[in-house]
Amino acid sequence: MAANPQERTRRRLSTQERREQLLTVGARLFAQNPYDDVWIEQVAEIAGVSRGLLYHYFPTKRDFFAAVVRRESERMLRLTSAEPGLPLREQLGVGLDAFLGYVEGHAQGFRAFHTAAAAGDPVVREVYREGLAAQERQILAALAADPETAPLTAELPAVRLAVRGWLAFMVAVCLEWLAERELTRAQVRDLCARALLGAILPQDS
Repeated sequence: MAANPQERTRRRLSTQERREQLLTVGARLFAQNPYDDVWIEQVAEIAGVSRGLLYHYFPTKRDFFAAVVRRESERMLRLTSAEPGLPLREQLGVGLDAFLGYVEGHAQGFRAFHTAAAAGDPVVREVYREGLAAQERQILAALAADPETAPLTAELPAVRLAVRGWLAFMVAVCLEWLAERELTRAQVRDLCARALLGAILPQDS
């Protein structure tokens, strides 16, 4: 007897594809609900897998949420990585465009990443802090590589604090933008760029 057409076209997911599927479902649930209100059973049901298979990939809920947060952090870092030789002002615009494109295209993952700050689990919060620290290091490295801003890094504690504050500002702006959409992407980009330059450059620059 001929196979059902759906059975012929159904393809078994690879280990990596299944893992990505589960993380995508998790990002959506954690973006919409507090950490304590998300159940592993929900994830398994939505993904169409058994709880046993999900636990094979992620032994605990903590491991699962930490993996969701880590994936989004790594994705943000890849999209905003510095381009050697590009002036900072130009690089800032390009990087923010890429970042805001990520925020639009992966809104649930972006929200899920930033819900980790409020998670009660210390391991999850540490993964979140590591992600923010990596973004901070990436920005500081770009500042140090540009002739205009390299001298400013001599005052590293002040510059680091400014960058850290700017990251918090940008997150707040992006979360509000996703909720309200009162500004265009270009307007949000320019707002965030002005905020960073205003925080690190002398007032007469």
